[in-house]
Amino acid sequence: MTAIAQSYFMTQRHARQLLRQPWFVAMTLIQPVIWLLLFGSLFRSVTDIPGFDAPGTYLDYLVPGIIVMTALMASGWSGMGVIEDIDRGLLDRFLAGPTHRSSLIVGRIGYEGIALVIQGLIMGGLAWLLGAEFASGPAGYAMLLAIAVLVAFTFASLSCAMALTLRQRESVIGINTMLTLPLTFLSAAFLPLALAPDWIETAATYNPINWAIQAGREVLVASPDWSFVLPRVGGLVVVALVSVALATLAFRSYQRSA
Repeated sequence: MTAIAQSYFMTQRHARQLLRQPWFVAMTLIQPVIWLLLFGSLFRSVTDIPGFDAPGTYLDYLVPGIIVMTALMASGWSGMGVIEDIDRGLLDRFLAGPTHRSSLIVGRIGYEGIALVIQGLIMGGLAWLLGAEFASGPAGYAMLLAIAVLVAFTFASLSCAMALTLRQRESVIGINTMLTLPLTFLSAAFLPLALAPDWIETAATYNPINWAIQAGREVLVASPDWSFVLPRVGGLVVVALVSVALATLAFRSYQRSA
């Protein structure tokens, strides 16, 4: 089997787990839905603050941030599945055969992408029912989901790399928790960076989560500025490819110590 065929098989394997546990999607949506309902109502009037120059309502502004945050937080737990495979001996069986290392990572992050698209469609439908207006229509929202999938690929790969290196649930959970909040709040997820302190605005310039949120927000407007969107999407693609490569290389350290 080629690496592509093996990646497809591994993606199917994880997707079947999702089909056997459809409630998992509902459980992972609880927190984003609370954010959408709570923040969408609580901060509805912040659009009247001088300097808040985003078009549309605050709900329109909030949705891309919530979608990208969902990608970040859900994909960060991908390493838990790797540790489970290690504990059950499944990973050693795969590596003992002619299995491409890349397929073990691509299959898992492919599953994360599928799960995120399902979650994103549900979140988008709920936001639309609450009054969100996506000026660019379904095509713009599909581009937002594609951008969020790049985030999911990146952090699922990093989570898998940590799992292969550390092999302890507590360590992966701790690092994941430590990264999630700073990356979220050092971005324009909830407020424009023009309203934030200068040091936050500077840090957000180098934050891939902020790139995704800003690009995702831009593709939802009626006439997106592609000179603004494409460099950020390009940066996300590079970061995702580097993360996948790191996760694949992490198998070497795992095999040496196994």
